[in-house]
Amino acid sequence: MKLLLMGSTGLVGHHVLNLVLADRRVSAVVALVRRELHEHPKLLTQTVDFERLPEDAPWWRADAVICTLGTTMRTAGSKEAFRRVDHGYPLAVARLAREHGTPTFVLNSAIGANPSSRFFYNRVKGELERDLATLGFPSLTFVRPGLIGGRREEARPMEQVASLALGLLKPILPRGLRINPAERIAHALVDAAVTARSGTHLVGSAELT
Repeated sequence: MKLLLMGSTGLVGHHVLNLVLADRRVSAVVALVRRELHEHPKLLTQTVDFERLPEDAPWWRADAVICTLGTTMRTAGSKEAFRRVDHGYPLAVARLAREHGTPTFVLNSAIGANPSSRFFYNRVKGELERDLATLGFPSLTFVRPGLIGGRREEARPMEQVASLALGLLKPILPRGLRINPAERIAHALVDAAVTARSGTHLVGSAELT
């Protein structure tokens, strides 16, 4: 199968990329990036401007899309910029992929995603899920991790503090509130893309510990 991947340089996306390149069920991976990745016989990197995506590129036709693209308010610098990266870019890719016949979309979303949430981050994630559901993908999966565990290139002090606290409290915490390792999330994303179950599906935090 052929996979289209966006967000391959992030914490979860890096694990996804390694998994699909090693997976015999996946014959080709097209990674939409803003900088080149390492070379691999199965990997085709496409350097794109997410503000001006090519509408007729042949690689839009794939068997599945996995999206792990995301940023933080600190990195984005404003709510508008955050919404553009976490909502606008994934939705634009999804629309083009669906228009070219791609049947499956898998999103790394977030626990608490809700378009009616009073929290901006959760509201944006929920709005993306809602809008993706209107595009008509035969198979659509939202993976909703809580706090993601793993080593990031960028410093996220608040996440580090929360990770330490949740690590100490792990023995008494419900499964849904525990840290979700990035590799476990990646496995869930890849499994959803490869199995491509019909309908809309949710994978919650408790399934990712």
